[in-house]
Amino acid sequence: MATLTSLKNIGETSAGWLESVGIKTAEDLYELGVVEAYRRVKTAYPERVTLNMLYALQGALLDLHWKEVPPEMKTALLQQVGEEVTRRRRPAKSKGSW
Repeated sequence: MATLTSLKNIGETSAGWLESVGIKTAEDLYELGVVEAYRRVKTAYPERVTLNMLYALQGALLDLHWKEVPPEMKTALLQQVGEEVTRRRRPAKSKGSW
């Protein structure tokens, strides 16, 4: 059985969170799936877990750095976990009162 920390993107902290919700090995993560694993960890640590964890888990299964997960895959993951898909917007420029 492969350890969680043998996967790309999974360090000691992430592995500890995963283990605390019953995901003890890389095989457990593969079997459970990224979305359910993220939901469990996010529920257990709502203030500490961000969407980067979701992308890191997907990257771990694909052997990619989390920043290399394709944008369309990130969007699909967001939809699966029920997160609102938003884009950052720049504030509107003020036209002034001249």
